Amino acid sequence: MSSEQHRALRGLARALRFLLRLAVAGLFLLPLWWVLVASLRPLGLPPSPTLEWLPDLEGWRNYARLFETVPLANQLRNSLFVELFAVPLTVLTASWAGFAMALSRPPLQRRLVILAVLLMMVPTTALWLTRFLLFKNLGLIDTPWALILPAVAGTSSFYVLLYFWTFRRLPREMLEAARLDGAGAFTLWARVAMPLARPTSLTVAVLAFGYYWSDLTSPLLYLRSEANYTLPVGLQVLQQMDSTNWSLLMAAAVVMLLPVLLLFLILQRFLGFDGQLFRDWTARLGGSSKGPY
Repeated sequence: MSSEQHRALRGLARALRFLLRLAVAGLFLLPLWWVLVASLRPLGLPPSPTLEWLPDLEGWRNYARLFETVPLANQLRNSLFVELFAVPLTVLTASWAGFAMALSRPPLQRRLVILAVLLMMVPTTALWLTRFLLFKNLGLIDTPWALILPAVAGTSSFYVLLYFWTFRRLPREMLEAARLDGAGAFTLWARVAMPLARPTSLTVAVLAFGYYWSDLTSPLLYLRSEANYTLPVGLQVLQQMDSTNWSLLMAAAVVMLLPVLLLFLILQRFLGFDGQLFRDWTARLGGSSKGPY
């Protein structure tokens, strides 16, 4: 095979891979496009039985009608307020716990990992009554802090395990050298561990954002005033008001999805679509690491 034929085959393979990726991306984006188009249909009409590719530009009035029907702007502010505190707290506390686990001795480390896995198996419903009594005694009922406080515990032990898996791969020689230079545990975490765990931090931030953004149960349990309701409660109220007004419901779904999509697109600037940052991160963590797992 000549070099020109080899280059032609390589170009054809790259084109096929690009088309395959484009098809997969289109498959995942198709439901989002359907929701957007359905949100722009005239009010009162049922959903289209077939996919409409071109939206009705006059349907943008549905979004103004949506904010007039329910106090969505206030609920949107409440949700963003919760995210403003809950996501950084989750990253902070989960990274602290994961770093402490990674620095523990192997017997204790093994027990902590088993405990974290067992905590992941506890049903969320088993915590509702305990949390309600705790928040009531702390005077947090009917305040947004009742929604934020679980972030103090890292939100989920799964996030702690993500950080543990990252930190345990740090080269021990790097940590020992920093300790010889006088670095304490906090300095090791802030200046050595966290800069190398940026992909994990971004992942935990996205997962925590999605968790608190879509949480419906906690506001219904801990909030009493309509002024403190978050966006998921507003969508639930809208559905109960008129469950057949599909255009408004789809517009509310777009409002619910938009911040998550924007966050994902913003983080692509840091992660990179080609995964270069992830490859650099794994290469930097590819040194000698010792551990029981």
